Amino acid sequence: MIPVRIAAGDHFEAVVVGGGQAGLSLSRHLVERGVSHVVLERDEIAHEWRDGRWDAFTLVTPNWHCRLPGYAYDGPDPDGFMTRDEVHAWVRAYADTFDAPVTEGVEVIRVAQRDAGGFAIETTAGTITADTVTSATGGYHEPVVPEWAAAIPERIAQVHSHEYRSSRDLPDGPVLVVGTGQSGTQIAEDLLIDGRTVHLAAGRAPRVARFYRGRDCMTWLAEMGLYDVPVAARGLAKRESTNHYVTGRDGGRDIDLRAFALRGMTLHGRARGIEDGRVVFDDSLAANLDYADSVAESIKDDIDRYIEREGIPAPAEQRRGPVWAPDREATAVDLRELGSIVWSVGFRADWRWLGDLDVLDAEGQPMHERGATSVPGFHFLGLPWMHTWGSGRFHAIARDAEHVAGLIRDRDPAVAGV
Repeated sequence: MIPVRIAAGDHFEAVVVGGGQAGLSLSRHLVERGVSHVVLERDEIAHEWRDGRWDAFTLVTPNWHCRLPGYAYDGPDPDGFMTRDEVHAWVRAYADTFDAPVTEGVEVIRVAQRDAGGFAIETTAGTITADTVTSATGGYHEPVVPEWAAAIPERIAQVHSHEYRSSRDLPDGPVLVVGTGQSGTQIAEDLLIDGRTVHLAAGRAPRVARFYRGRDCMTWLAEMGLYDVPVAARGLAKRESTNHYVTGRDGGRDIDLRAFALRGMTLHGRARGIEDGRVVFDDSLAANLDYADSVAESIKDDIDRYIEREGIPAPAEQRRGPVWAPDREATAVDLRELGSIVWSVGFRADWRWLGDLDVLDAEGQPMHERGATSVPGFHFLGLPWMHTWGSGRFHAIARDAEHVAGLIRDRDPAVAGV
């Protein structure tokens, strides 16, 4: 990595906003193509891996999925799952494998098109210009909590999953975790392991088995080409889908909410709000558990068909039914019983820095086709389902970054000849 100090009036062929794995991957391709550029990072390279995950965090995808342009995981456990600190160190080290021109500690305030062509990028270090701009900030910017969180008594600690580090940081007393995406389910397990009394409000999120018929399910899916299927073949609505929950902790295992219930966790349906001093839930728990199981079983069915079609020698595996089912819905929790709430209900994107660029739809979501927008020279990179299921993950970042680098190269005749 080459630290770059920018100043007002500087001009680059390309500006990359965001210094995580997506921005660095694009930088690698631009360096190889001789494109003058700078990566602007408001904090430090890869800081979200260090600052936005809990202490016991691990990847949920096997380490062998971790591959960036010219750089791949080469450690001793390709089928294992790196911890938070290991991933942070791995991405940081990537920036030092090539001359990535990076400016840390500088935030982009606004991007605007120039009458003379290209873009003006207003930053905390002054306004610079560029022929092209790529957003590599991802789509998870601002933690979300429901409006009714404001009515929760002050004595109850509230943290978002983005802020949660460990149970030791929470006050004594039962914990309510709201949300069952990847973070919510893993945090709920983390609390349960630490001996906390846990309530979990379960939404309609899918799950996947960790291992099936002798291999990691995500390894099967990768071999089957599922991560390479374009979003166009699945429908644009797929971009809003929730990732399947599973864990890489302790070498990897299933996350089965029913098993959590057998271990003492109280499961609820979706949290609806506060009534008469209680958090109330709908009666969707049984349906949500059934849906999660149905997705996990359908993935196993797909793997079975693939094994049979390809004639792959794989051990048979007996399927088991649900280990627990609710005999009644626990529809309320008295606020006087709670010590803290962990919100794991997602993020909203913050695209205010895009100014008046016509790159967002009526709902404020990026409009693009594989990163290309209707604004010449402006691109997105690193978004979930940007092109395939693998987009937004380590699995396909290299491919997506190469494509966007090609868009940048082809836009500038001088660069195209490089």
